[in-house]
Amino acid sequence: MTVAGALVALAGIIAGYGFTSRAQSKQEVVDWTNRQTTATVSLASFIPAPANQTLTLPGNVQPFNKAAIYARVNGYLKSWEHDIGTPVKAGQALANIDAPDLDQQLSQAKATLASVRANLQIANLTASRNNVLLQKQIVAQQLADQTDADAKAKEAVVDANEANVKQLEAMQSFKTLTAPFDGIVTARNVEIGMLISSGGAGQPLFEVSDLHRVRIYVQVPQSFSAGLKQGMAAPFEMPQYPGVQFDATLSHISKSINSTSHSMQVELQADNADGKFFGGAYCNVHFQIPSDPNHLRLPSTALVVNNKGAKVAVLDADNKVVLKSVLLGRDFGDSVEILAGLTGSDRVVNNPPETLANGDLVQVAGAPASS
Repeated sequence: MTVAGALVALAGIIAGYGFTSRAQSKQEVVDWTNRQTTATVSLASFIPAPANQTLTLPGNVQPFNKAAIYARVNGYLKSWEHDIGTPVKAGQALANIDAPDLDQQLSQAKATLASVRANLQIANLTASRNNVLLQKQIVAQQLADQTDADAKAKEAVVDANEANVKQLEAMQSFKTLTAPFDGIVTARNVEIGMLISSGGAGQPLFEVSDLHRVRIYVQVPQSFSAGLKQGMAAPFEMPQYPGVQFDATLSHISKSINSTSHSMQVELQADNADGKFFGGAYCNVHFQIPSDPNHLRLPSTALVVNNKGAKVAVLDADNKVVLKSVLLGRDFGDSVEILAGLTGSDRVVNNPPETLANGDLVQVAGAPASS
């Protein structure tokens, strides 16, 4: 090869290298531009569902038995025997009522009863005499029948007056208010000399509570009601005993959903031998609700919620976005339960940008970029 030929060949190589270099640089610029315009996203990890989900709900503590004591007679309070916080036994007197009107009615009824008994005695004697005279044909049959009927009528009057006396005597027993069961006096609304009216209207005179055990009432949301089973344990906490948990057992389930709150009332019972729990107290009850292993849980940040419902952004094999509608279950705050619309193999975008749409190509953070 001559020198001139070598120079021509060298010039061609240099020119070709320049063309190739410029083409490669142009492609690198295109790739860089594409990478800058392609959104980079991170993937959300499915949260494994625990065997049991702890559900904490407020509870209302009530005595095992509670009775409001009202008066059955009218009068004035003569004395009261026990103040609030005092233990009482069944049948023990709480207060005594002075009822002069009732006393007078009873005295009058007894006097009336004595009078009709005397009339009955005379009627019986008269009927007996006329029956004897009838046998001797001294009096007519009609007169004997009349005296017999008169004696029976007066006997009925005696029976009616005896019932009236017994009723008033029973009312006399209500002048003493007594405890219906063993318990504690939790309310006293009487003072000596106070006018007492019979009936259940107004404020009760006393309240007696049986606190050897307590009942705890809780309103459970409808979405958790299926996991409740009678006999399940549910510990509870009270603000006056911080850091201490007490044992309770689910004893009754109402099996009725409140149409307003969409919750169901349940009752738990707890032993109160130490006397630590009081009626009307507030507590937090911890239920262990079994989880459904078939339900998926995602971070709440993976949801796209709009007026068309809840969706999630899923990536296909080519890293293109597919917006899927999902059916939501329970909301746990930082995560949410997915009942339908996803499988465990789906790649779900976490914190999807608002501008993300179906078919958008994205890059997964930490994955090598495609050219």
